[in-house]
Amino acid sequence: MTKLKEIYKCEICGNIVEVLHTGQGELVCCGQPMVLSQEKSLDVGNEKHVPVLEKKEGKIIVKVGQEPHPMQEEHFIEWIEIVYKGGKSCRVFLKPHEKPQAEFVNNNEITKIREYCNVHGLWVNN
Repeated sequence: MTKLKEIYKCEICGNIVEVLHTGQGELVCCGQPMVLSQEKSLDVGNEKHVPVLEKKEGKIIVKVGQEPHPMQEEHFIEWIEIVYKGGKSCRVFLKPHEKPQAEFVNNNEITKIREYCNVHGLWVNN
């Protein structure tokens, strides 16, 4: 059974889906089951993926890694999401060559911050 807000990816075509309503069925794309993206929270190696937040004047700036994550055509952060209490969330989509960061409203009810790297998958800071 799927869970709300899980992220799945097709290993053949690269489609990515988020569960908005749970159900009993299996998520399938290109004739095979989609792969559940596990939330990672511990950086290893040279690439830094764990979202880092900075509070400024009623805003939250989320940056990917202490050192900026690469934002090249073949390797970049696709989106950054902030999840608030009660299930509300806000997501900012990024493109190659943009800064690996996003700005959100700070209402002091943050439960989780997630980001998705097109090469290394789903990362969380909670």
